[in-house]
Amino acid sequence: MVRFFAFLVGLFFAGWLLVSFVAGGIAYVSEPPAPTAEHEFHLAPKHVSFSFDGPFGHYDKQQLQRGFQVYKEVCAACHSLKFVAFRDLKDLGYNEAEIKAIAKSWPIKTPDVDPATGEATTRDPVPSDHFPKPFANNVAAAAANNNAIPPDLSLMTKARHHGTAYVYSLLTGFQNQPAELLRRFPDSKTPSGLHYNPYFANLNLAMAPPLTSDGQVTYGDDQPKPTIDQMAQDVSAFLTWTAEPKMENRKSAGVAVLFFLIIATGLAFMSYRQVWSGVKH
Repeated sequence: MVRFFAFLVGLFFAGWLLVSFVAGGIAYVSEPPAPTAEHEFHLAPKHVSFSFDGPFGHYDKQQLQRGFQVYKEVCAACHSLKFVAFRDLKDLGYNEAEIKAIAKSWPIKTPDVDPATGEATTRDPVPSDHFPKPFANNVAAAAANNNAIPPDLSLMTKARHHGTAYVYSLLTGFQNQPAELLRRFPDSKTPSGLHYNPYFANLNLAMAPPLTSDGQVTYGDDQPKPTIDQMAQDVSAFLTWTAEPKMENRKSAGVAVLFFLIIATGLAFMSYRQVWSGVKH
């Protein structure tokens, strides 16, 4: 009798759960979420190819140097690289003298104050220093950037899905709002001081287009023409390196381990055949 009662109780709860799931599924199907401007007009990153794509990819040091030049002349005014030290630039092909010269162009403010002027004193960085922040604090950063704090770019390509393609798409994606967007979502007009970019999550971005014209950065004679597209690719590659400076080592180690496992598997199989060759299965 007790078992029968327990069976009825279990059957009741099973039926209740089944009805709940079915009702929930019907409600979900019958009431889809209301469309939003962000959902309808946000675009996935563009397809772009780099030398470091794939398991055998590697960094193009000339491209990384061009990307560093774009960062230095365009991005560094607002964005920091707090996890990158000047001496890390040796991986890009710079020698010790060049690294010291690059570091010297980034004076570091010290906690001391010049008694004659009342301003913070500075010192020349050394290769072991990290890239200094462009602003003293977040308040100063927001005041200079339309109340938005520019993010640090050291790990940006790892912090975003399809990071390298995302950065490239964002830099080349500034445009006017589509008429269809304003027709369907009249309240989604980009506020004054912001900029429309369909590759940004909420479509409106405080950052103005940083790359505005071809030749904004001057490359060497033996380098590609510095078009907006080329500069965006180069700085995207550089920011991939800042986020994954040991990518090439990781890929090399992965290939070596895979090769070892293949050899080990073959040896193990041959040993198995030798040891059990005389045993009937």
